[in-house]
Amino acid sequence: NISVAVCISQAWPAHMLTATSDHGTVLDTAGFFFTRDGAYCTSEGHNQLTGWLDDIINISRHRLGTAEVEDVVNHHMAVAESAVISYPHEIKGEGKVLAFLPLKRLSRGYCTADTLAAELGELISKKIAKYAAPDYVQVT
Repeated sequence: NISVAVCISQAWPAHMLTATSDHGTVLDTAGFFFTRDGAYCTSEGHNQLTGWLDDIINISRHRLGTAEVEDVVNHHMAVAESAVISYPHEIKGEGKVLAFLPLKRLSRGYCTADTLAAELGELISKKIAKYAAPDYVQVT
């Protein structure tokens, strides 16, 4: 899959220059509005948004894009989609991962949040690194 930055040719009023406080967002992209989102084309030919390109969290002194964690989480058979954020840690400051996960309809009752957290932790440890595994999973 090839990842690309998402740009649109006609922005609506909420995306205009002063709304973003970044006049270069539109002007530096040849008349296109840079949404700050990334995407890739699936094997079926659909465009899959991956999330903000500049949404970075700091986990155990590692800078990590939330989109890359969400992408791995979304490959779990029970997960419909995900949102990953960091939350405060008493010693490290920012340092823990929290994942919000709506489950697929057929997967409800598939497993407990603890089981799902363990499976996601293993999956993320293999694909990214152990420090990126969610410390807490909130099934929504």
